[in-house]
Amino acid sequence: HEENQSHDHHMHEDEHIWLSLKNAQLISALIAENIIKLDPANEEIYKNNLNAYLEKLKALDKKYEETVKNAKINTLLFGDRFPFRYLVDDYGLEYFAAFEGCSAESEASFETIAFLANKLKELKLSGIIILDGSTGNIAKAVVGASSMEDVETLILDSMQTMDKDRINSGENYIGIMEQNLETLKKALN
Repeated sequence: HEENQSHDHHMHEDEHIWLSLKNAQLISALIAENIIKLDPANEEIYKNNLNAYLEKLKALDKKYEETVKNAKINTLLFGDRFPFRYLVDDYGLEYFAAFEGCSAESEASFETIAFLANKLKELKLSGIIILDGSTGNIAKAVVGASSMEDVETLILDSMQTMDKDRINSGENYIGIMEQNLETLKKALN
């Protein structure tokens, strides 16, 4: 199913719950609660660590809210799959995407390319979003079909390709969501 409309946000399930800073707070609290059950002797340490982490998540969530509130536009255009439903819903953003969720499709139809190209022009967007690890081919086709110049290809990291190398290099959830915020600022202004 190709996602050409922005009004059916809730018609499809999205398993990417971690891409919401609000969900991340709930998940962190649940993890801590279960760790405490396994190791009650160190409950205070876990609670202190949880509270410190929740403060970071809340502060970043507030930055996202401020970014969206101060943005020139409120629509994102994905020349790619779309695993960010929780994120857009959290902040009241609109979106258009080539594919729903993590569709296995890799080739967008002519109609989808044309639809997205028209949206790019109509909304006068300065950026088109692709996911980490994407070839960017669909986004290139959309920009080409739009005949618009100076459209930046922006990457949002869905963290679906987190591996030992990325973790060992120091990448973490907060850092990646901070990078995603910088991408969002470019896309919305």
